[in-house]
Amino acid sequence: MNLNPIEQFKAECVAEIAAMGQDAALRDASKQWINLANAKKYSYHFEWLGRPVIQYPQDLLAMQELIFGVKPDLIIETGIAHGGSLVFSASMLELNALCGGPAKAQVLGIDIDIRAHNRAAIEAHPLAKRISMLQGSSVDADIVQAVHQRAKGQRVLVFLDSNHTHEHALAELRAYAPLTSVGSYCVVFDTVIEDMPAQMFPDRPWGPGNNPKTAVWEYLKSNDGFVIDRSIQNKLALTVAPDGYLKRVR
Repeated sequence: MNLNPIEQFKAECVAEIAAMGQDAALRDASKQWINLANAKKYSYHFEWLGRPVIQYPQDLLAMQELIFGVKPDLIIETGIAHGGSLVFSASMLELNALCGGPAKAQVLGIDIDIRAHNRAAIEAHPLAKRISMLQGSSVDADIVQAVHQRAKGQRVLVFLDSNHTHEHALAELRAYAPLTSVGSYCVVFDTVIEDMPAQMFPDRPWGPGNNPKTAVWEYLKSNDGFVIDRSIQNKLALTVAPDGYLKRVR
């Protein structure tokens, strides 16, 4: 079968990405780099349109691809911090609207503690028209109900990035993964904790054996509506979300 140049390029990329995923030396080098960079708080040192965004640039690029491909009406994000991820999502939704996406798409952020200076900066941002926020625990019944009500009739993309314990991440998955539209994604961040040395989390309630990746594995035992899209982590090589890019297939 003859492929046009664009199809040929994409086919080559698929084969190359699969090969990357099978390359043990590359995986080991990536793991070593992540451990070294994490010790210097690598992910804390970037901004998106003026707001600190605590993500790897590699994952931001993957998020851009998902937002453009899914073209959601609503992005649900748990964990706000300085608001950079909300501004990032809002900016992608703004660009989507210029490229045939929903004109009024929104991002909804949830955090147990939205500090006043962060709220003020987010609400003053030029992209605030696409951002709304809820303060409270992401697994509180009233918050979950409010989000479900907001998501009715919407094409939904979900980003989970708050408390990283197994119990909390699993509760978030049970609360919000079902809102993910078929063909869309529920992305669970910081699953990489499972692959890092325990001593890297001396003052945290999470670590190897107790983190978002173990929650993903547990959730998928009883839910066949999602598959782990490992092609994303394979092409990124450096990601905080190995086994965390969950595609809804039914």
